[in-house]
Amino acid sequence: MPRTSTRLTFAVLATGAGVFSMLQSLIAPALPTVQHALHTSPSTAPWVMTAYLLSASVFTPILGRVGDLTGKKRTLVAVLLTVLAGCLLAALAPSIGVLIVARVVQGVGGALFPLSFGIVRDEFAPAEVPGRIGSLSAVIAAGGGVGMVAAGPIVSALDYHWLFWIPVAVVALTALTALRCVPESRNRAEGSISWLGAGLLSAWLVALLLPLSQAGTWGWTSLRVLGLFAAAVVLFALWLYAEARSRSPLVDLRVMRLPAVWTTNTAALLFGAGMYAIWSFLPGFVQTPRQAGYGFGSSVTDAGLLMLPMLVAMFCSGVLSGRLQHVVGAKAQLTAGAALGALACGFLAAWHDQQWQVALVAGVFGFGIGLAFASMANVIVGSVPADRTGAATGMNANIRTIGGSLGTSVTSVLVTGRLQPSGLPQASGYVHGFAVLAVLCLGAALAALLVPAPRAGGRVRSAAAVPTGTDRRVPSRRA
Repeated sequence: MPRTSTRLTFAVLATGAGVFSMLQSLIAPALPTVQHALHTSPSTAPWVMTAYLLSASVFTPILGRVGDLTGKKRTLVAVLLTVLAGCLLAALAPSIGVLIVARVVQGVGGALFPLSFGIVRDEFAPAEVPGRIGSLSAVIAAGGGVGMVAAGPIVSALDYHWLFWIPVAVVALTALTALRCVPESRNRAEGSISWLGAGLLSAWLVALLLPLSQAGTWGWTSLRVLGLFAAAVVLFALWLYAEARSRSPLVDLRVMRLPAVWTTNTAALLFGAGMYAIWSFLPGFVQTPRQAGYGFGSSVTDAGLLMLPMLVAMFCSGVLSGRLQHVVGAKAQLTAGAALGALACGFLAAWHDQQWQVALVAGVFGFGIGLAFASMANVIVGSVPADRTGAATGMNANIRTIGGSLGTSVTSVLVTGRLQPSGLPQASGYVHGFAVLAVLCLGAALAALLVPAPRAGGRVRSAAAVPTGTDRRVPSRRA
């Protein structure tokens, strides 16, 4: 393939994944505006975020597997067109119900992550793959930061509808370019979709994530929360049983048991808890009025700008990560990234009286995010068979999301558990929350230390060592 074509392919993948990542955080700072404009209640507005989370969690591993089976390019284009439809529907939504449906449709875009990683593995020379995955991970990580920074200025200058009109234009151009320029991958698994596995996976993910996201409203000891948690345990066990017996499983449990995969997924779970919680609560902390005894009374735009060091550091370290892959390895980078997250949260728990302290913490944490994102993807991609890349990276993204839900829920309990007479959280709630996040990130660093060292050739374990059951791989163009 000509060099210009690989560059264009990468640009398409980076744009699509970056826009989806941006959509994750773009609406969060504007929720109060959306609530007022659509005349909805404070308890209903957060469903704009919850619906997106649940949809992405369900579709990410399923469509990653569909791409492995039917072709990554055609699945990528279909997903981009679906995201386009979701953004258009959201921009035109006349009510909160329609907006929530639009966010469910947008959540299908979660599959862009595993599809993009799979295409990179299939279409680029082996020596280029770590660097390209590092750069792609940097764009994905930075996309969330762009959403936090850009939301305030967009809403102030235009209105919240433009949070979706702008992605409509970008996604439409990306889908057209992908259709014309991205080659269809030759690495393809044979088999069929395990619809029983897909249904059970969807069921236990919803049963787990729904109470985690709504426990603050429903109550942790409410019948709904406890019942859904119990259902999640039962459905998870049934899913494991069904996948173990399936001739063509949606998620190959043999791949998930690889030492490099399960240790990386453990680190993803714990680091995701810290990362998503920081994204969720640090802007609120800096927007708290000073009379509460902490915070800076920042506007949404000012809070976004205070997070700008995180955005810049995420992108720079993600790009740097790929270049360091052959020098220090993905394991060292994952360990360092998680350790930097723990350092940042610990620093924030102890020192948060000045804006420069928060900006410094944001930068340190952002540098850790960039390293961790890229190295997780590189470990997974380098450890699984080529025809399982989509499903394996999709599950890694999902596990990180589950960790994010756990971290956000735990932090919410600590922050909102004790309120001042004014209704604002006590400063001690934030301090305890940041301290817990430091412990979780430290746990991620310890899990990263368990990742096996790569063998000669840079792979943690040969993909050929994992049997693929009834699936047969089409010879790769890179073979």
